[in-house]
Amino acid sequence: MNPHEPLFWLVIITAIIAVSFLVIAAAMIAMAAYVNRAVKTVTRLEEKVDPLINRANAISEQAQGIAVQGRRIAEQFHVMSGHLSTATENLAESTALIKEEVRGIMALADETAEMAHEKVHMVSRAIDTTHERVMDTTEFIQRKVIEPARELAAVLAGVRRGLEVLVAPAPGSFGRARAQPS
Repeated sequence: MNPHEPLFWLVIITAIIAVSFLVIAAAMIAMAAYVNRAVKTVTRLEEKVDPLINRANAISEQAQGIAVQGRRIAEQFHVMSGHLSTATENLAESTALIKEEVRGIMALADETAEMAHEKVHMVSRAIDTTHERVMDTTEFIQRKVIEPARELAAVLAGVRRGLEVLVAPAPGSFGRARAQPS
């Protein structure tokens, strides 16, 4: 191929576009893998947190049961009531702390999923923008380079043909020139 032909540049631009699309596809695959890992991490985190929540609820229910029993025992054993109340309060505080930590972990997981979602949208917008720019560039090259090059080639072909007609010897003049003595 000759670099002075428009087809050569069209092939080069097409190759650049193909490489761009391959890079975009690789980026999308990488983002999909990242999102998949984030989803798996969130799922594992939920699986680990669910037993903690169940345990915290069970502890909370047990704490409430202990509080009721503590009141009954307090009526019978006034001295023991102070110790049982303190134990119940500590247990309730521990349960509240566990619930608060679980809420924090869930909030972190939600933020991570939201961030991954935003990144996927950002990559999608970047791909759309790149595609628009590639299409605009292709249209610009078509309009400003290839079409004028075709028109110029047609004009040059006409000029060449015209010169061939003008420079060509007249029909039959070759034989008459020999027949005449000089």
